[in-house]
Amino acid sequence: MSNPQEFYSAQIAQHQVALKKVKKQLAVSSTIRLLVFLGIVNVLYFGYPNTQIMVGGTVVGIVLFIFLVNRHTDLTYIKNKLEKLISINQLELDVFDGDISNLSEGREFINPSHYFSHDIDLFGDRSFFQYANRTTTLAGKSTLAQILTANTIDSIEKKQKAIQNIAELAEWRQDFAATASLVDVTVPIGNIQKWFQNYVPFVPKIMSKLPMVISGISLVMIILLFLDIITFQGFVLWFFVGLAITGTKLKKINALYNDASKVKDTFEQYYKLVDKIESTTFESALLKEKQQLVRREGEKASQTLKQFASILNAFDQRNNMMFGVLANGLFLWDILQSSRIEQWITKNHSKVDQWFEVIAFFDAYNSLGNFVFNHPDYVYPQITSENIVIKAQQLGHPMLQTKKRVDNDIVIDQEQFLIITGANMAGKSTFLRTIALQIMMSNIGLPVCAKSCEYRPIKLISSMRTSDSLSDDASYFFSELTQLKKIVDALDKDEYFIILDEILKGTNSKDKAAGSRKFVERLVGAKATGIIATHDLSLCEIANDLPQVKNRFFDAQIVDDELYFDYKFKDGICQNMNASFLLKKMGIVAS
Repeated sequence: MSNPQEFYSAQIAQHQVALKKVKKQLAVSSTIRLLVFLGIVNVLYFGYPNTQIMVGGTVVGIVLFIFLVNRHTDLTYIKNKLEKLISINQLELDVFDGDISNLSEGREFINPSHYFSHDIDLFGDRSFFQYANRTTTLAGKSTLAQILTANTIDSIEKKQKAIQNIAELAEWRQDFAATASLVDVTVPIGNIQKWFQNYVPFVPKIMSKLPMVISGISLVMIILLFLDIITFQGFVLWFFVGLAITGTKLKKINALYNDASKVKDTFEQYYKLVDKIESTTFESALLKEKQQLVRREGEKASQTLKQFASILNAFDQRNNMMFGVLANGLFLWDILQSSRIEQWITKNHSKVDQWFEVIAFFDAYNSLGNFVFNHPDYVYPQITSENIVIKAQQLGHPMLQTKKRVDNDIVIDQEQFLIITGANMAGKSTFLRTIALQIMMSNIGLPVCAKSCEYRPIKLISSMRTSDSLSDDASYFFSELTQLKKIVDALDKDEYFIILDEILKGTNSKDKAAGSRKFVERLVGAKATGIIATHDLSLCEIANDLPQVKNRFFDAQIVDDELYFDYKFKDGICQNMNASFLLKKMGIVAS
């Protein structure tokens, strides 16, 4: 759909109709469950002392009640999922209105020592991560952060096709997200993996067979009781034998249940996520490769995970007082489920890591696909091997509103360095971050905010935001030098696009001018490509000596005693600064 907002509004209307229907079904289901429960009570009350009526009626009633409970649970799940789908679509409409307050800022991923993420506000309040992130699992969130900060240039066209493919599956993405968001993850995936790796079984092989034997005998005892061949007292005695056997392992069973109950919901939902991945037809090579990781060896991962989820659900029935006591006394229920859990872990624990990684990958790529879906006017960069590193028409910052954004054309050749001058607030820093985001987005396979774009892949490194560290006893100037040293060292190992904003701010003007010039000469000598923004017009003189260096500027003009910015990227050197004008305008100094 060319208009994402129309799609989201239509989805909300559709899901609201379905939700109203499910709520009516839940009301009917609750009434029927109550009637069945009252029926069981009546059978016990009026059937006494007839054993056949009491036992037969109770068994039938319990089976019917359990069926109704499961059906009610399924309806509740559908209701919760529909509510989640409505909120997912409403969230997208809110984002279009400029409200991203309900999206995670990703502050835990802020890393001042990263090559560029801290400089370009990749994480934090009003960050690109907050704007783009729609992950619904902790692992997916971390995977998305890793993708954004990877700084690799391999297989870009392959990534583009994968993101384009998943962007087209809007309803599938939302269904995946709704299912994933219903996971009540109380234990991180890493802890689940450690639990599997370190688990020590406690049910002996001989005891793992015992529940089947005891269950068979119990069924015979029930039949004999029904036929009045044995007494009720004899049946009760057998029942306590079963409880005694279970009691021998009760401490370890309780410990296992404590761990299993924490991950139950995770596996209940994750098998559904894997099933969605397995059952979908993808077109891109990368998505197919990831899909095959859960389809190997003729066994679907979703079925294996579903089996474990079923075991955990069965184990959880011990919380039902009526069922738990009867099942342990007659069928050694806890020992049976403990044995099944141990056998599953032994057989499958080595595969689970890979399955979790696939889920995290699709969760992260859903965010990238959602970003593409929301920006149908963005373009995928044409990957080239020509001498031009970036050639873009009407390139803009993706976080700025379309009506307020001023786009610019830019061409940067390989081994070319641009010096950008301009008045305060003229748009230099925003432009630097626009270029940085274009490179980052291009490298991970996203389309960019431009009319057209040719791009020769290159890694990114920057020095735009430096702070001192009192805890590390490091001054601002030393921190900045450390970052510049990191850039020089990186250039010795690989090719990078360098973005600098007013370097050497921690020293005097004369020293800063001389140092900045020498550093730019060092970069040009290393055949580096990049941009530096500065207020120091003397640095522009380097273009007279080095043909690789070009001067560009953002202008500021005073029109009718008001400061005016057009935010347009121009050739040459800025001649109009605004500090004196603003000091006078604000009454800070005398006019």
